[in-house]
Amino acid sequence: MKNETKLVPVMAALLLGIFVASLDNTIVATSMGSIIGDLGGMDKYVWVTSAYLVAEMAGMPIFGKLSDNFGRKRFFIIGIILFLIGSILCGTAQTMIQLCIFRAIQGIGGSALMPIAFTIIWDVVPPETRGKMSGIFGAVFGLSSIAGPLLGSFITDHLNWRWIFYINIPIGLIALALIIIFYKESSYHTKAAIDWGGATLLVSFTVALMFALELGGHTYAWSSWQIIFLFALAIVCFIVFLVVETKIKDPILPFKLFKERLYTTGVLTGMFYGAIFMVSTIYIPLYIQGVTGGTATNSGLLLLPMMVTSSVGAAIGGGLANKISYKRIMTISGIIMGIGTFLLSTLDPSTPRWILTIYMMIIGLGVGPSFSVLGMASLQNALPQERGIASSTSNFLRSLGMTLGITVFGIIQRNSFTDGLPAMIQNGNSIDSGSILSPEAREQIPADVLKSITEILSNSITATFLWTFIPLAISFLCILYMSNDKAGSFGHTPKNES
Repeated sequence: MKNETKLVPVMAALLLGIFVASLDNTIVATSMGSIIGDLGGMDKYVWVTSAYLVAEMAGMPIFGKLSDNFGRKRFFIIGIILFLIGSILCGTAQTMIQLCIFRAIQGIGGSALMPIAFTIIWDVVPPETRGKMSGIFGAVFGLSSIAGPLLGSFITDHLNWRWIFYINIPIGLIALALIIIFYKESSYHTKAAIDWGGATLLVSFTVALMFALELGGHTYAWSSWQIIFLFALAIVCFIVFLVVETKIKDPILPFKLFKERLYTTGVLTGMFYGAIFMVSTIYIPLYIQGVTGGTATNSGLLLLPMMVTSSVGAAIGGGLANKISYKRIMTISGIIMGIGTFLLSTLDPSTPRWILTIYMMIIGLGVGPSFSVLGMASLQNALPQERGIASSTSNFLRSLGMTLGITVFGIIQRNSFTDGLPAMIQNGNSIDSGSILSPEAREQIPADVLKSITEILSNSITATFLWTFIPLAISFLCILYMSNDKAGSFGHTPKNES
């Protein structure tokens, strides 16, 4: 930037954009009871979250490519405006169908904010300070992702569920003003035709896959024709997408990016880390409420230690990236993640709360560096005109990993839990397993029956943590195959674009 003092407000705008976009991935989770109580539509429960995730994932590569071709600033601004419009509409929704549609608008806006924000950092920040800035940005991403459920429950309890959307308005307006006033982007950009065919196929693949995963096992049986059709459609769209992208001159997803070992191993590691991360953020609250009898607020508060240490880990990882290699940082991260995951797999109904808090801190410290270091690795060798799509592809695959993690490990936990219940039913116990999540309903369950249910639930959760060693092992193999590069050790010096 021509005036270094302008870097501060620009960074503030980008941080605010990342914060609200990642926050809205998870903030509705603990507010859904109140939302359904007002709007009805229990059968559309899953779509409120899925509409945002589907739109966000589908839009990331498209906005990344558009920003490479026509400039970062205009599409970051478009993203904020769409996100704000979606937030206002969500807050005024009168039916669940309206809320789902408005959440999709929010998701389209959010799909531009995160990847473009990380790309602008790489464009305007000198190589020697990229690690520090990426660490800060990664910390904010991790912080907002974990804080979502806790903040959502607090706002819903003390204000109204509509304010979980309205709170985005002042934050978004500040980010919008700062980026318009202080980010002076150059007028030079590589002009190229947009690969609308590839974009359509990628969106179709994402939507079909997400719908199949969300509807399978709930609305429709996995063997139903609807789910089989959606999976088949996803596979066909993906195969055709690969073929199309190899034939055209300027694809929306340049496969030459994956010729770089650092890029490929970095984005794959991020995808598998995303799956592991979501298991911890979902099943620890379930353990607190279902096994130990804690409240929703208790479960949300227990995520705070993980939130703090993940932010610390992201900042430390980014700060070290100029001094030691990405590979070494992520190796240490993987080892810590392995230790934390193993410890979580040893939980039982008698585990003290303070012990669980330590386990959560270890997990947070392990996953934190991935928020900053892997984003830096994905941009290390990208040309200036490829940074947008490089960053958006990295974010896309991490989001895909999170979504697959929620679905696959959800099936594992659910099957493990339900498989343990028939023995109780055979012994003459008539139970509603969902009642153990309510402190009031738990008091009505006979003590011996409650003990048996909590033990079965605890075992299903710890078994799920053991299964996460599979993506953890794959991610560790990707880490070991990384090249020994550091931030700024080589790659392309950014043009002075602002």
